[in-house]
Amino acid sequence: MNNKLSVTSRILVAFASGALIAAFFLPVWRIDLFAPQYPEGLMMNIWINGLSGDVEIINGLNHYIGMKHISVDMFPEFKFLPYVVGFFMLLGMLVAVTGNRKFLLFYLILTAIGGALAMYDFYQWGYDYGHNLDPSAAIQVPGLSYQPPLFGHKRLLNFDAYSFPDVGGWVVIGAAALAFGVWFAEWYRQRKKITK
Repeated sequence: MNNKLSVTSRILVAFASGALIAAFFLPVWRIDLFAPQYPEGLMMNIWINGLSGDVEIINGLNHYIGMKHISVDMFPEFKFLPYVVGFFMLLGMLVAVTGNRKFLLFYLILTAIGGALAMYDFYQWGYDYGHNLDPSAAIQVPGLSYQPPLFGHKRLLNFDAYSFPDVGGWVVIGAAALAFGVWFAEWYRQRKKITK
């Protein structure tokens, strides 16, 4: 069985890997908060190495319910995430240059593991952030936690919280989907050759 990717597949893998550079220049995740007193909404953008948006306003509000102060320092991941993205870019380019199908499979397995670990890590942060509250906070609601949604919508007191990928995150998801699409197209192509 031919172990080489087609030229088209190699170009698509190179394109998907190169697209990951967007994560260095665009936010990858966003959390939006809406409430009657903030009808225009508050937004926090999460980058691979920092935060932006209305972080300080959100911190001021969260202080009253005992939530921790959000800062770059509370995310040790920011120190190594740029290197992780760089690694995936180089590995993808290696797949494209060599055209090795086994390398593509290895790349996809690492992509799936990396994505799952990133979502688990984000969930753990959200759980700690929403559950470990200051017992001396001005506003306390017994039994209520304020864990933000991992993905989608959640009602937190009088706030509607939304958590979704931002532009950079959608680019990363699209690049991963393209790489997986290449794998399935190659698998189908090889299968057709065998059955002929």
